[in-house]
Amino acid sequence: MAVSGIMGDVMLEVRQATKRYGGLTAVDQVSFEVHEGEIFGIAGPNGAGKTTLFDVVTGMVRATSGEVRFRGTPIHRASIHEICHLGITRTFQKPSVFDSETVMGNAVVGAHFGSGAPWWRGLSRNADAWDRAAAALDFVGLGEQAGELSGPLPVYDKKRLMIASALASSPRMLFLDEPFGGLSDEEIDALLVLLERINGDGVTIVLIEHVMRALMSLSDRVLIMNQGRTLRQGQPGEVMSDPEVVRVYLGSSADEAASTAAHRVVRKGGA
Repeated sequence: MAVSGIMGDVMLEVRQATKRYGGLTAVDQVSFEVHEGEIFGIAGPNGAGKTTLFDVVTGMVRATSGEVRFRGTPIHRASIHEICHLGITRTFQKPSVFDSETVMGNAVVGAHFGSGAPWWRGLSRNADAWDRAAAALDFVGLGEQAGELSGPLPVYDKKRLMIASALASSPRMLFLDEPFGGLSDEEIDALLVLLERINGDGVTIVLIEHVMRALMSLSDRVLIMNQGRTLRQGQPGEVMSDPEVVRVYLGSSADEAASTAAHRVVRKGGA
């Protein structure tokens, strides 16, 4: 996480990103930057366009207009594979794992996908991919469950498995879509620690999140979206105290957001 407000070079640049589906504009001229080593939070009401923005950046859908650059390289016309091989990977809002495959098998898929190797290499056991998969599982705390089937895992374990599969691809930037959704307070606390460890190991993080205390605890900066557009962007405390953000998005969560932001500033020494 960026220390004392000092951030690295610009890693991701999104300029006037727009995505239309017929007459519906899901993302409307959104611009932001993410710096190396940062944790950048995105929030907003349901239907604000947050996940579509993720889809545009990570290659799931093509932008109608605008530009996305990763470390100076345009990626808004690149394929999912190309974007992953550059160092961007993501998880999804709903736990998405191969239910009939083992925990290790899921992580190996992530390791192979991020390797840039030809598809046929996946038909044989690759020692390097298995080593990276095993290391990722150990990192998230699932190493002892490597041989278990993924389908019966509880939600928290499936979310950790998605993160492990993403880490096995050796990303420089990790996109997380509502990683805290559906978790208990204890699981939220544990995942906060895990994501801080990931960031501490040099992975830049962009996350969408509705769990306010998690978003405010982690984020160096926050982008609030509404109806596909940028509503407010900046430091967490400033953004969450904006009257328009309170009116449109926070409502009764405003006091919680302000309290968490204040605690975060003290904890990070004025960041």
